Amino acid sequence: MPAREPDHAAESLRVEDIERLRGLLGRQDRNLRILRDACNVRATVRGNEVILQGDAASVRLAALVVRDLLSGILDARPVPPEIIEEAVARHRALESGVEDARIDVFLPGRTIRPRTAGQAAYLRAIAENDLVFCVGPAGSGKTYLAVAMAVAALKRDAVRKIVLTRPAVEAGERLGFLPGGLEEKVDPYLRPLYDALHDMMSFDQLRRYMENDVVEVVPLAFMRGRTLDRAFIILDEGQNCTRKQMQMFLTRLGAASKSVVTGDVSQTDLPGHEVSGMVEATALLRGTRGIGFATLTQRDIIRHRLVQDIVDAYEARDRGARATGG
Repeated sequence: MPAREPDHAAESLRVEDIERLRGLLGRQDRNLRILRDACNVRATVRGNEVILQGDAASVRLAALVVRDLLSGILDARPVPPEIIEEAVARHRALESGVEDARIDVFLPGRTIRPRTAGQAAYLRAIAENDLVFCVGPAGSGKTYLAVAMAVAALKRDAVRKIVLTRPAVEAGERLGFLPGGLEEKVDPYLRPLYDALHDMMSFDQLRRYMENDVVEVVPLAFMRGRTLDRAFIILDEGQNCTRKQMQMFLTRLGAASKSVVTGDVSQTDLPGHEVSGMVEATALLRGTRGIGFATLTQRDIIRHRLVQDIVDAYEARDRGARATGG
């Protein structure tokens, strides 16, 4: 039986104020192209009407975004492209039933929310389990949201410390050629974790916490032999752990602690003969009580809209290589 074609729909949105329409469209209709790509619709303008065509769900989403944006436009100044992308992400999340979750961090007025259904499910998994494995592509928020949950737990005194770690895999470079001592050599590998922390607390507060060992950002090798009680522990780039490294890390979990392991199993930098410890652990531990699993996809990517196109292009290349045996 042939697959059922998705319902085709069309909607015409009339904009009486031509100046507001110009603001929505942006320079040379750039915003219209962003809306088209983000919502997977055909979007055209005839006179003072925006015409949307595509499957019913996509047209409904695009129409919600257009109405939302028009309500905030007062003149012909172009709406910044990132505002279009944020509106699409927000309405897609609402259409998918994302809860109105919020993560309160230390910076005044800074609140972090999931922007997709996948991200909301990920946050629920962290809240409900002591150990969570999250697999997802670059830009899907897997590390950033885990750090936000850790900072929020520290703020409400649910944990006494945060430990962030990554394996220092030599992805194309030899550590011996980098200047400085060991800590200076591995610092570039840890930089993304510092960046996330700086987005959630002031520089001075982070410095104090690090000086007092309330927040630790350490290479994975420094975790051996420790037991961490009442801590929120995040292992980033878990796909680059060997099997022994992953086993060592997972057994650091102490009383009243929570741990999140994040990684992109399609981007493993281990030598060809090495089995990823994250791949093995997710297979061994699935179904264990108190351990949660979350999978983020390209639909959860919230960086620049080109990141999703880049991920799609590389995945298409890999599928083609597998199909041809290359």
